[in-house]
Amino acid sequence: MSTSTTPSTAAPGANWARNYRYSAGTLHLPGTVEELQHLVAATPRLRALGTRHCFNDVADSPGDLVDLQRLPTEVEVDAGARTVRVSAATSYGVLAEHLHRAGWALEAMASLPHISVAGGVATGTHGSGDRTRTLSAAVRALELVGADGERRRVERGEDGFAGSVVALGLLGIVTHLELDVVPTYQVRQDVYSGLSFAALLEHFDEITSAAHSVSVYTDWVGDDTRQVWLKTRTDERPDAPEELFGATRASEPLHPLPEVDVRNATEQLGVPGPWHERLPHFRASYAPSNGVELQAEYLVPREHALASTAALRELGPSIAPLLHMCEIRTVAADDLWLSGASGRDSVAFHFTFKQEQLEVIAALAEIEAALAGAAARPHWGKLSTADADRLARLYPRWDDFRALVARHDPQRVFANAFTDRLGLTG
Repeated sequence: MSTSTTPSTAAPGANWARNYRYSAGTLHLPGTVEELQHLVAATPRLRALGTRHCFNDVADSPGDLVDLQRLPTEVEVDAGARTVRVSAATSYGVLAEHLHRAGWALEAMASLPHISVAGGVATGTHGSGDRTRTLSAAVRALELVGADGERRRVERGEDGFAGSVVALGLLGIVTHLELDVVPTYQVRQDVYSGLSFAALLEHFDEITSAAHSVSVYTDWVGDDTRQVWLKTRTDERPDAPEELFGATRASEPLHPLPEVDVRNATEQLGVPGPWHERLPHFRASYAPSNGVELQAEYLVPREHALASTAALRELGPSIAPLLHMCEIRTVAADDLWLSGASGRDSVAFHFTFKQEQLEVIAALAEIEAALAGAAARPHWGKLSTADADRLARLYPRWDDFRALVARHDPQRVFANAFTDRLGLTG
């Protein structure tokens, strides 16, 4: 490592939803990778902080935090290899704009283009689609600074790679990622209202396969769901159905949350546009979603989708008063050890709650009990009551991941209360 100046510092503050205040002593803001290397080597306990769109303590540290936002933004496309190398703190929105201008695209985007690439990958974040895998599955290589302050690269196909992608920050501070890309494409977005639960259960597979990306919104009460969002690749299908098993196509733009300004949502009404301006639900130029909210999400194997939907509907009257909305979407299987879709095609139930944390935690205990027979995996960055024993049973490579962490970080530089509590470290 070369000599380096001391990075800037700040107070860690709170997360995006302001339901969690970081307990770490100092937030470091290095300006170069060399500064980061010296910081890691000299700091006994350190973790990376991304765009703060986590609702729990997964990103906190008993020591210090580091934010890479002052490192240069790098987006380097290799057209021959069909890859892009991107700096870790770059948001998906910024990455997407660079890619689209160069004629390339990602196969998936999350609901929010505001999140950082490294943070989305590390927690197994996903978009929607029967054939669409998590954002993490696009990773071909990772560059990171390990616990000794040295840089290393992990590539697809190497031993331990499948455990190094969705790693919750436990294997080092990721500085760059290499992702698979595809030629750019256009997407149209159409929203439908009035889909009954009876039609959803009877035609679930037909509904989720009706477009490249499909989201069903519900508050779990009444006979009908609230909205269905179809995002159709125009190179696969130029149009969208007028009606969807009884649901009618909206004639004006809608927001998933009725109380939120529809201008925040990406363009609808079947107007084709670039992939990165349609696959997310929310525009990169606006504040994401509701803000004053809490989130939880559970991924169940696809074969449990109908039973899980029915079980959650029975809870509707008790959880609806706390709920802004719940989104149902599908995710294709991948092979990453701690991915929510690892080894199984999945259906995700994403809950956006009002910011009433004690009541929401009690509701999550009910939801998890209702999904107990469905092997539901909670999203790593959202609220859950799952404990170490339950999670260990849900991931076949759990012990392999723990061994990988112990091998690369024996001094527990990157461990924290969250990872200790869940039995991944300690």
